[in-house]
Amino acid sequence: MKSSVVILNFNGKDYLEKFLPLVVRFSGNAEIVIADNGSTDNSIPFLKNNFPNVRLITFDKNYGFAQGYNLALKQIESDYYVLLNSDVEVTENWLLALENYLDKNPKVVALQPKIRSYDAPQMFEYAGACGGFIDKYGYPFCRGRILQTLEADNGQYDQPVEVFWASGACLMVRADEYWAVGGLDGRFFAHQEEIDLCWRLKARGKRIVCLPQSLVYHVGGGTLNTESPFKTYLNFRNNLFLLYKNMPAKQYYKTMFVRFFLDISTLLLFVLQGKRGNANSVLRAIKDFRKQRKDFSASRKTNLALTTEVFPSGMFKSLIILKYYLGKKRFSQMVRNGEQWNQDFVSE
Repeated sequence: MKSSVVILNFNGKDYLEKFLPLVVRFSGNAEIVIADNGSTDNSIPFLKNNFPNVRLITFDKNYGFAQGYNLALKQIESDYYVLLNSDVEVTENWLLALENYLDKNPKVVALQPKIRSYDAPQMFEYAGACGGFIDKYGYPFCRGRILQTLEADNGQYDQPVEVFWASGACLMVRADEYWAVGGLDGRFFAHQEEIDLCWRLKARGKRIVCLPQSLVYHVGGGTLNTESPFKTYLNFRNNLFLLYKNMPAKQYYKTMFVRFFLDISTLLLFVLQGKRGNANSVLRAIKDFRKQRKDFSASRKTNLALTTEVFPSGMFKSLIILKYYLGKKRFSQMVRNGEQWNQDFVSE
């Protein structure tokens, strides 16, 4: 099998009913797989009755996004995996464009399409937009999305470009490369696990691309609301694990010194905004990171031993938050412009 489109489902029967028909229609000869993460709604009866030709893998409980995909992908034999959220509307030729790009570019190991908002179709969507980047303090951002500011898609980012990370909302990856770096880290459960995967790939000299010629629309927030304290907890905890696992010691300790003050500042801001649940989540994330860090030490040792690029392309030199609050809220403002934009990113 050349490609398998794998949708991880947890109580997402309504999304499957709405979006799965287009996945089946527009995915050519690809295998379509639903991996059910212990759903308690009517997802499984719905699939069996309405999509008997779609492969169904079932789990006994919710293993989270990361481990759920690992368990499913171990049962799939394809050259290319596509990890697709259940709340994504695909478009005609979305998959063909991605397949053709990987076929013609053997040095590229993963890529994502352009991701627009389903609810506001002319706007980029938060989770990936038009390709993901990161600053050296661990803050991710995208072409088309800086922090909470989203841009309208006016074709300004229509050129394919190498990125630091590809969105887990729609991530295509070569199967052999996925397993060569260990797959997604199940300990993350959900959120930023795809950035961790991409960092491992990039650190070992691999290329990741955003291909805007493939287009999908993402609902976003379908699993956890943006205001969810649990989502806040996962994002802060996993981001700290992300840095610990992948950043060499010389850079890591400098980064963590700055991050401590930034995270405490965010905690205090949540308190001032009356979001005590989110504030408690930040504090809990910091505590759990310190408590669980030793469990990631073996992964850190392995990752650093295999690192060939200390600062992979797509890692921004500056603190993105500082530039944002100084008024630079678009990707085109963050970088210098045109063909010189790579100069604003850390390189060897």
